[in-house]
Amino acid sequence: MDMCVEESIGEWSGSLPGTGGIYRLIAQAGGEAGQRDRIGAVIALGESGDPRAVRPLIQCCNDEDSEIRRHATDALFKLRSGRAVDALLERLKDKSEQPPTRQRAAAALAAIRTYGAIEGLRDRIFDANEDPAIRSYVAEMLGRMRIW
Repeated sequence: MDMCVEESIGEWSGSLPGTGGIYRLIAQAGGEAGQRDRIGAVIALGESGDPRAVRPLIQCCNDEDSEIRRHATDALFKLRSGRAVDALLERLKDKSEQPPTRQRAAAALAAIRTYGAIEGLRDRIFDANEDPAIRSYVAEMLGRMRIW
């Protein structure tokens, strides 16, 4: 499935992000479209650089579909908006979330570099019940920031 999504990225990024285009992508990402179309829209929103994409991507972080959540987390990493910190922390703290999504949330928080993002990352390191792989990854992210 990822291969199909990767192939469709070109068609999405060619339509970015005029005023009407960004709203079309926002509707597509959160709408009733199929998974492939929604993922394509989420990816395009992340690549748009448009601040209007942040709120719909935050909403996608709570989607029932784990693939939508993973791609939304990745898109928020690309946008690096402080408004996404709470949603990214929620993805990182959710121990039932898939590890790649949790790791991407940690990377996004490290890239955002707000006080809340850094404190949230530190909390994961000191949580004794946290998955050791996640703790290690978070420590690596903080190390790259030269905070840890």
